[in-house]
Amino acid sequence: MSTENQTDPCPVALITGGARRVGAAIVRTLHGAGMNVALHYRQSMKAANQLADELNAQRSDSVRLFHADLCRTEHLPRLVSTVVADMGRLDVLVNNASSFFPTPLGSVTTDDWDDLLGTNLRAPFFLAQSAGPHLRANKGCIINIADIHGRQPLKNHPVYSVAKAGLIMLTRALARELAPEVRVNAVAPGAILWPEQELDEVTKQRILSRTALKRRGDPDDIARAVLFLARDAGYITGETLVVDGGRELSS
Repeated sequence: MSTENQTDPCPVALITGGARRVGAAIVRTLHGAGMNVALHYRQSMKAANQLADELNAQRSDSVRLFHADLCRTEHLPRLVSTVVADMGRLDVLVNNASSFFPTPLGSVTTDDWDDLLGTNLRAPFFLAQSAGPHLRANKGCIINIADIHGRQPLKNHPVYSVAKAGLIMLTRALARELAPEVRVNAVAPGAILWPEQELDEVTKQRILSRTALKRRGDPDDIARAVLFLARDAGYITGETLVVDGGRELSS
């Protein structure tokens, strides 16, 4: 999918969990590249409205908000159909929304499993299934936001790690299923933003010391990777682009 030499209509990107953190950076970057954005949120209504107001002031009616609980799988086809009905088309699906919390072995509940697998794996699958026909019609693409811990498990987070590993495999499986019309890729961030359950300084420094570039990344690093895969990577599919400052080099 390319935005070059396109005038009207603008390509449309649906970004899940787009109100805050990395999701907001992806929204700003794709919007800045000329796309219209369907911004999905669940709880962050205030942040979603503020971001939409900011970007709509730059380009009128270019961002619209869509509320849904992605763990309610039965609602996902309606989310996609509402986006297409309201915005006229769908070219890019960015599965960014994610739950993240520790699940030490021995303490895991079925609710933990359903939450982490639901947001990180089940929702991306069923959104892709619903979006597939629309993306095929526009030779669009899917970009999944995975994690380096889908490749190297994170201590005390086995369920999250399993979910992100599944998302990486889902990326490859969907790339086969939706080819040749739709490309499917993933981005696997490393240390970009610290978890909202704040880490102590010793833990942060230990993480950065194991990163080749010796510094934390920025949400814009992930957003630029998403834009590359959406706009400039026309012969790439089924791949996971690791954006971790070289952290995996010392794993």
